[in-house]
Amino acid sequence: MEQPNPPLTPRDRRRNKVTAVIGLIVIWVLLWGTLSWANILSGLVVALIVLAVFPLPPVKFSGRVRLLPSLRFVLRFCYDLVVASAEIAWLALRFGHTPRSAIIAVPLRVTSDLNLTLTAEALSLVPGSLILEVDRSTGTLYVHVINVRSREEVERFRRSVLELEARIVNAIGSPEERRRLAEPAPNTPSTAADVEGAAR
Repeated sequence: MEQPNPPLTPRDRRRNKVTAVIGLIVIWVLLWGTLSWANILSGLVVALIVLAVFPLPPVKFSGRVRLLPSLRFVLRFCYDLVVASAEIAWLALRFGHTPRSAIIAVPLRVTSDLNLTLTAEALSLVPGSLILEVDRSTGTLYVHVINVRSREEVERFRRSVLELEARIVNAIGSPEERRRLAEPAPNTPSTAADVEGAAR
């Protein structure tokens, strides 16, 4: 498990606030689905209100932004959005077909709050997957996934989440976090519903 973060300097706090504001604005624009000055300005207002009413716990950002890995992450994320949207649309058009769903536990290798948050947000923005719970003590994401029919597809989804985590860490992680990506994935916690019917 990771060691507690050292005390933040005033510069770290300012950088975290700016990063949080930018992140919330991006999420706001993505939720509206339209890039416009109105959405950006309203997102800024919402971000400032959220941070004033619900202040975030201090998070130490020890990495740095890497341009090429960040571009790879953005391109793959856009690709996943398109593919997942097409798959969900196809499921909606298949009359008489009842898709099966799964609640899948995925332990991450980098268990920092920042990595857990970014990985969970990226997963939730892709149609067909939704974060149900995050266990900070073990660094485990519990994800509801639609159209899962077998144990093999469960394991394939787990691998895809670890690949997403690797793209995020390679884009903004510290050298120590990047080294953790070479370690074996943690043991998967037992879960009562790895594969279950969508309607019960």
